Amino acid sequence: MDENTKKPIVGKPATPNPPRKLGEPGMELWNIVQREYAITDCGGTELLMQACLAADRAAALAAVIDQDGERIHTKSGIRSHPCLRDELAARSFIVRTLQRLGITDEIVQPIGRPPRPFGWKGPHAD
Repeated sequence: MDENTKKPIVGKPATPNPPRKLGEPGMELWNIVQREYAITDCGGTELLMQACLAADRAAALAAVIDQDGERIHTKSGIRSHPCLRDELAARSFIVRTLQRLGITDEIVQPIGRPPRPFGWKGPHAD
């Protein structure tokens, strides 16, 4: 075989690149979803992109909360950090968007073996 001849790569296809730039948390979500579901339609791609952008935003808000603490001191006393509400909203958006894509819908399988049929089967049954 000639050295210049390229062999086809066998295995899983590479995940498609996102349409816009993502941070590390968003890119991780993009790769996981694309590896398992290979979303290619324009609507699904945009929904996934928005979920990934929200993952980046939630991670940035979580970093601010980790730096400042979950509670802050104000003139009126101790209050929860204002970014907590925004982080929760971003995470909720991610979950709802993944549900819209149908990613979270899995058929619940019964536990164990299927039951054996019971009752009378007739004279010619095994």
